[in-house]
Amino acid sequence: QLQASGGGLVQAGGSLRLSCAASGRTFGTYAVGWFRQAPGKEREFVAAISWKGDSTNYADSVKGRFAISRDSAENTVYLLMNSLKPEDTAVYYCATERIPRVPGIPTMTYVGSWGQGTQVTVSS
Repeated sequence: QLQASGGGLVQAGGSLRLSCAASGRTFGTYAVGWFRQAPGKEREFVAAISWKGDSTNYADSVKGRFAISRDSAENTVYLLMNSLKPEDTAVYYCATERIPRVPGIPTMTYVGSWGQGTQVTVSS
């Protein structure tokens, strides 16, 4: 089970760090990604990190502002969000890739497990 946390209310230009922890399982051999869904919009890809942690992938809208990382010892994946904008307001979800040990840049094409979302609200 994946548990996302760290959301909240922040002013534009501020920062938040989201956490995605796995309980009852380890996702050490899976790529992990973050997605978000704003009201009235479809869920969209935000960022992903490979199972080894040596490759990352970001949506163009967050490149240079967000950073994804993983701590294998803590069995946790983080999303550091800087320079937040009102358009970043959404429910953020973490997810694992369906297939373990996928090489190369993580694309999260096939999602295996979803965590519950955490709300991020950025005020202008």
